[in-house]
Amino acid sequence: MHIRIEWQYKTPKGTETTFHSDEMPAAHALLIVEDLERTKRTKSMTLTDRFDSTWTVKELKAYLKGIETEPHNVKVYFDGGFDHPTSNSGLGCVIYYEQSGKSYRLRRNAPSAELTSNNEAEYAALFLSIQELELLNVHHMPVHFIGDSQVVINQMKGDWPALERDLSNWADRIDEKLKNLGIQPEFELVPRKSNAEADRLATQALNGVDITATSELGGNN
Repeated sequence: MHIRIEWQYKTPKGTETTFHSDEMPAAHALLIVEDLERTKRTKSMTLTDRFDSTWTVKELKAYLKGIETEPHNVKVYFDGGFDHPTSNSGLGCVIYYEQSGKSYRLRRNAPSAELTSNNEAEYAALFLSIQELELLNVHHMPVHFIGDSQVVINQMKGDWPALERDLSNWADRIDEKLKNLGIQPEFELVPRKSNAEADRLATQALNGVDITATSELGGNN
């Protein structure tokens, strides 16, 4: 979760002004809030997340403590590939997350012979990633989804209509799954070169190479 801080500052002589911070991870925001409080010159403070929900310092502390042992700060890359001559598809996803003070990367791919287009394969890859989130017990938190499909990203954001029935069905299915898990999605469109890892997994699935692996990382991603 990311937080913006708004605080009213008061000088010893009583002059007041209001400051607004950039968005930052909740843990960083809490450190800054606690430091500001120690100055004893903060008249009031408002903490707001990306969904314009406000938090008290007490609520933010409780939230951070509650997610320490659960996956959080989740970032998902997904990609799908479709081979026209064989009508086979390859799906890939990479999930970065933190848990118990450590950072992890999960890689997963899967083949499919039931899809009919590259756009449908992209949707299926997104759905695969959400299934993996469910297995990780990710729920009731923001998740950052990243892909290179303009169709999927823009349709899931609501910027483009999903006119094709197959794609509309996928979008509805994904929306329902996210709702049931309490996941608040943020979708980001990136160039293909920025989605190379998920693309490689999708290609490997098309070539019959199955991958399911989780590894601990040396630092945050």
